[in-house]
Amino acid sequence: MNETPRDWGKASPHPEEQSFLEGPKRRLTEFLRACRIFGEFIRGFRALHFQPPCVTVFGSARTEETDPHYLLAREMGRRIAQVGFTVMTGGGPGIMEAANRGAKDVGGRSIGCNIELPHEQLPNPYLDRWVDFRYFFVRKVMLVKYSYAFVILPGGFGTMDEIFETLTLVQCRKIRDFPVVLMGTDYWQPLVAFLRDKMEAEGKISAGDIDLMTVTDDPDEAMHCITECAKHRFGLQLEPLKKPNILLGEKA
Repeated sequence: MNETPRDWGKASPHPEEQSFLEGPKRRLTEFLRACRIFGEFIRGFRALHFQPPCVTVFGSARTEETDPHYLLAREMGRRIAQVGFTVMTGGGPGIMEAANRGAKDVGGRSIGCNIELPHEQLPNPYLDRWVDFRYFFVRKVMLVKYSYAFVILPGGFGTMDEIFETLTLVQCRKIRDFPVVLMGTDYWQPLVAFLRDKMEAEGKISAGDIDLMTVTDDPDEAMHCITECAKHRFGLQLEPLKKPNILLGEKA
């Protein structure tokens, strides 16, 4: 369920979190932590289970409103919502705000899945619902479980983490035919070149593994990738929004 905005993004005051990955503790401590993790999974399931089909948009929280990638994320949020998906993000500023804002432009629905961090940030004003997570791995399970595609714009370590964890799941067939769309081709070009010219060339990944992701700046191509998979792989029957479009130049 939604937290109040003043609670959004605050780090937990419990010092035991800092020791979570520092080796084994007392058995009772480990048992109680396991219960807490299980409870967080249940809370996530309850919050997201009855939501409409989602597409998650990732990218940097540091992206300014005037950045071309912000505008592209807003356009993608608009298009994702128009075909009937809910736009899911981390709920913060930057690219996340842009995608949620695009959904709001056309009367679509937005969800934020926040991770508690040492620095505090407020939820962006374009969310219909949000839920906080303490553990990164619980949050990542929710994003994959309740999304039918990932759209990834330029970002930092967290964005890279989402890219490669998801590609690994697809590569290992833990999830199948899951669209991973990278947008902002100039930004991603050095990474794609490394994957092709180093990893694939030296046999560290198989030929064709790069094709597990789509790299494009074209919203039409991105949406075709998302909707075709949703219809044919998952059999979704989406209901496009009936509200008229709002131009991005207008105030939402």
